[in-house]
Amino acid sequence: MAAAYKLTYFNITALGEPVRFILSYGNIDFEDNRITYDDNWPSVKPTLPLPYGQMPIFEHDGKIAHQSLAICRFAAKQAKLVGSNDWENLEIDAAADTINDLRMKIGQYHYEKDPEVKEQKKGPLFEETLPFYIEKFEKQIEKNNGYFAVGKLTWADLYFASLLEYLNFMLGKDLTDGAPGLRGINEKVRAIPQIKAYLDKRPQTPC
Repeated sequence: MAAAYKLTYFNITALGEPVRFILSYGNIDFEDNRITYDDNWPSVKPTLPLPYGQMPIFEHDGKIAHQSLAICRFAAKQAKLVGSNDWENLEIDAAADTINDLRMKIGQYHYEKDPEVKEQKKGPLFEETLPFYIEKFEKQIEKNNGYFAVGKLTWADLYFASLLEYLNFMLGKDLTDGAPGLRGINEKVRAIPQIKAYLDKRPQTPC
């Protein structure tokens, strides 16, 4: 019997990994359709049902969804990683969106093609942006009993832990160095049996 859900993304962690973590946590069967990014990609891309030309995409019962955070929110509901009321979900969504804000700022530095411009971006990122976010995150985690929101494990925690390898790859350093709250979340998430089982079987990729 075919899996009820199909996730299509590149064969890396990045924006596909949060969905994989959340579905794995919920023991939700899904097809992990990994696309190799190589010289064949330009010919492969037109064959994929990409609503806006980007991945990941998520398929279910003949329907197709895009946008990684929207997919995460849907998957989190299925996996019961959401809050108990609308306000709690607002706090969880805000935490995940803020993590994504940081991801985009790191990406703007990492993917800069002009070496001189990239060097100009390095100082502000490492000396201002990262310390600002890490300090805020640490206070937030302390306030929420070791989690990002509502004092318990939610999809925001899985979102961070699943992105960490990719963030570290782009930075060339461990984002959790000197940040015990962030490190603790990563360790707790990776110790979850369902997540550990997924990590043990997933393909080895550069990031």
